[in-house]
Amino acid sequence: MVAAPEAADDDERQLAVKAARWRDLMVPFDAPVPTIFPSPSEHYRLRAEFRLWQTKGERHYAMFAAGDKRTPILLEQFPAASTRINALMPLLQSAWQTTPTLSTRLFQVEFLSTLAGDALITLCYHRRLDAAWQAAASELARDLQVSIVGRSRGQKCVIGRDHVIEEMRVDGRLFRYRQPEGAFSQPNGSVNQAMLAWASAALGERDDDLLELYCGNGNFTLPLSTRVQRVLATEIGKSSVHAAQANLADNAIDNVTLVRLSAEELTQALNGVRPFRRLAGIDLHAYRFGTVLVDPPRAGLDAATCELLRRYPRIIYISCQPSTLAANLAQLQDTHRPAHCALFDQFPDTPHLESGVLLERRK
Repeated sequence: MVAAPEAADDDERQLAVKAARWRDLMVPFDAPVPTIFPSPSEHYRLRAEFRLWQTKGERHYAMFAAGDKRTPILLEQFPAASTRINALMPLLQSAWQTTPTLSTRLFQVEFLSTLAGDALITLCYHRRLDAAWQAAASELARDLQVSIVGRSRGQKCVIGRDHVIEEMRVDGRLFRYRQPEGAFSQPNGSVNQAMLAWASAALGERDDDLLELYCGNGNFTLPLSTRVQRVLATEIGKSSVHAAQANLADNAIDNVTLVRLSAEELTQALNGVRPFRRLAGIDLHAYRFGTVLVDPPRAGLDAATCELLRRYPRIIYISCQPSTLAANLAQLQDTHRPAHCALFDQFPDTPHLESGVLLERRK
């Protein structure tokens, strides 16, 4: 399906507005003009979640406008989602319409797909899942060539795998990622590819070490590990830590030490405030950190972690909230200056905008 010209024009106008707001926030820091990476107008979302709404005896995919949980928007297709998700939607709908074992008390459906073509469907129920459900779901998984996860209160049934496999090519090397069901992964695959390439170029070839906070499933860790001597990466979410460990092993990357600590805890450890058993056997002082990469949540960096970053020559800051990025840059501006900037339109048709800033120590 080709996007209508007017839709593409609307996306461009909206991105221009978001970029202008971002530049206004960066004026106090004399930030250079950012490189802008737009999103495709359609089929850019690799994840989609739908409630099911029953009308005239049939269930339909439904979404709701922000702040309105009473007026469903019934869908047959969802152009923002990947082509794989759109292909699966009518096939799954046909299955639940003809198989009561699959449809009884089914209230939500979640799709997870990849640029590499893998797909997983999560079916959420208000009932226990029994052997009959397992048999029907197994047949459906074979027919659709997907993995299926069934969820009900206190119950998770996996048919196939509980993750999908993504592939990203950065600097000529192909990296494979396990992306677990229910855990965070970048929703816009093509823009994520651009983010990885930009971060790799911003880092460059280094003869020192990289400190990475909020590493998630290793999205940035894998390609950036090839550009430095060693990496110390931290993440607090258990499922993300397990996925990152598997991804490092799957890609034969052996120069990364992954520690399950929050950014705040690692700051305490580096400042000698308190010891952590999870750091047993790791000599923090043996690292030569030349660059720190941070990819914090919308709340940004806490004051202590931001203060920690001032020690290091270079900071790559990946931001999903421009206002908190600006607040953190205000704390860093007397020691660091923005050298390169980029904008990534992960979420077209929304006010959200991701950005990357390479900060270098002032001379």
